[in-house]
Amino acid sequence: MTDLKRALQAEARAAGFARMGVCRPDAIPEAAGRLAEFVAQGRHGQMGWMAERMAWRGDPAALWPEARSVVMLAEPYTPDDDPLAALERRDRGTISVYARNRDYHDLVKKRLKRVGRWLLEQAPGHEIKVFVDTAPVMEKPLAQAAGLGWQGKHTNLLARDLGNWVFLGAIFTTVELEPDPPETEHCGSCTACLDICPTDAFPAPFQLDARRCISYLTIEHKGPVDPDLRGKMGNRIYGCDDCLAVCPWNKFAVAATELRYAARPELVSPPLEELAALDDAGFRAMFAGSPIKRIGRDRFVRNVLYAIGNSGDKRLEPAAQRLVNDPDDAVADAARWAVERLR
Repeated sequence: MTDLKRALQAEARAAGFARMGVCRPDAIPEAAGRLAEFVAQGRHGQMGWMAERMAWRGDPAALWPEARSVVMLAEPYTPDDDPLAALERRDRGTISVYARNRDYHDLVKKRLKRVGRWLLEQAPGHEIKVFVDTAPVMEKPLAQAAGLGWQGKHTNLLARDLGNWVFLGAIFTTVELEPDPPETEHCGSCTACLDICPTDAFPAPFQLDARRCISYLTIEHKGPVDPDLRGKMGNRIYGCDDCLAVCPWNKFAVAATELRYAARPELVSPPLEELAALDDAGFRAMFAGSPIKRIGRDRFVRNVLYAIGNSGDKRLEPAAQRLVNDPDDAVADAARWAVERLR
């Protein structure tokens, strides 16, 4: 390992990252084929940007031809509690662990820029570009190529010494850095993540059909959700952590060091009745600085109403009844569905 790379690892740790690895931009030649098959089968649902930017996403070298190295970094956001326990409180909503406080995009990008600036100070005349889940970059295959971990049967990245509660960031650079050996898969015969999925979103190990994934349905999907899937969403109102939470490798998970990933108390099992009453201003105020704000009040309240319909709690019927004539068609449809279910 070169002195520069060793020093870069130290800087990454100082910035808050738990692991760093390096690969070449052309290190994932198989990714383009997998992505093309995923899109051809329609498993990307309404995420049209995946098809539109497929050439860049499938070939990182095409995204920035001048890049010579990709520095992949992992930052833990391991929860303090068991996310599966919150699913039992049916009169309250369950929000995915990563979204219970500040938007990770902002925090991870700030750390990436710090590490990147340090690298440029050591290598004058070179360039960098940083990415955090907002550009056509396939972070998980690149992270596996850089040795950080492997894509498990749930398609998320996990590692023997990190678990799978990690955010990923990428620094593309013109600096030549020694690549790390890629990680191999260590899932073995375990199918815990596949078995727990409430909507059967995994057609096969290592494959995901986003159209059935609760994270996709609550965040990306616009309009009404298929009635056959609504009843399986339970009280999950933003994202889903089931396949992550059940992974046995989490016994080695690294504790989160960023306090702004710790859950805000009001976002841990919030009462569905209160959430259903949010107007646009109330929604924006409650979720300022949170990734939840990006989906808007209408989609969020639609999710809340599905959870109310699944609660079996007739005390929540008035909260749904008040929204049966909501200006947003998807909200009104969800309200009528919830009232019918509770009756």
